[in-house]
Amino acid sequence: MIESAPAIGIIGGSGLYDIEGFSGRKEIRVETPWGDPSDVLTGGTFAGRRVFFLPRHGRGHRILPHEINHRANIYALRSLGVRWIICVTAVGSLREEYAPRDIVLPDQFFDRTSQRERHTFFGGGIVAHVGFSHPVSAGLHAILHEVCQKQERRVHSHGTYVNMDGPAFSTRSESLANRKLGFDVIGMTNLPEAKLAREAEISLATLAMITDYDCWKEEEEPVNAHTVMGHLAANAAAAKAVIAAAITLIPAVPDWPEHSALDRALVTDRELWPADTIGRLLPLLGRFL
Repeated sequence: MIESAPAIGIIGGSGLYDIEGFSGRKEIRVETPWGDPSDVLTGGTFAGRRVFFLPRHGRGHRILPHEINHRANIYALRSLGVRWIICVTAVGSLREEYAPRDIVLPDQFFDRTSQRERHTFFGGGIVAHVGFSHPVSAGLHAILHEVCQKQERRVHSHGTYVNMDGPAFSTRSESLANRKLGFDVIGMTNLPEAKLAREAEISLATLAMITDYDCWKEEEEPVNAHTVMGHLAANAAAAKAVIAAAITLIPAVPDWPEHSALDRALVTDRELWPADTIGRLLPLLGRFL
């Protein structure tokens, strides 16, 4: 296997790289034009594929949701040749039938964040508007669903993930409003990852691990950090098993629609691209040069 073979990225908790069969482990520190990623990346091989793991909150969970440097995280993965990303994230459920410790595979997002300038690589003289009507990779989503079903997981194949800023959890009024709007799960981190992955021409899908009912359900204790972390730890084994099986099903050649997303997105005439912006975006724009 050559070093430049397209790779698979895993974004999640700091323990998720301990899957059985992961070999050749090495820590890689990547510098990016947007600063440091959340932590060093752990690279190696699994089932003959190059794989890189990145804990989004840093090892030891040191970074708040709004402090995560998503641009640095996605850029670092793309610069290492990552073309598929599986995200593992804790979410609150906004539906009775989506219970704690279930898995949801979101296929839509709703943005309630307030930091959109940090959710794009473009600007500085190069304009791009990626298509985002279907924000999740259909191919990768299907693989995760297939694996969850084969492993007899409690999985829900559709759902809208509403992304709030945090770090505080929802008020009851906010939680009830999100339910009325038809959202299914709520979290604080995954939408920026999906947006930036699309700009970086990376296929992305998410294992959303339900940890609580947010705070809309009056007969349940309102969400708190200890509850979330307890359920997430219990779900870690399931996430590792799903990831291990999914990696073996991901194709070797990146030829899904997401892998050419910039073909239909770049607006600025090539002759007007500033040299310094080209240099900053080289891992994304190299094939256009």
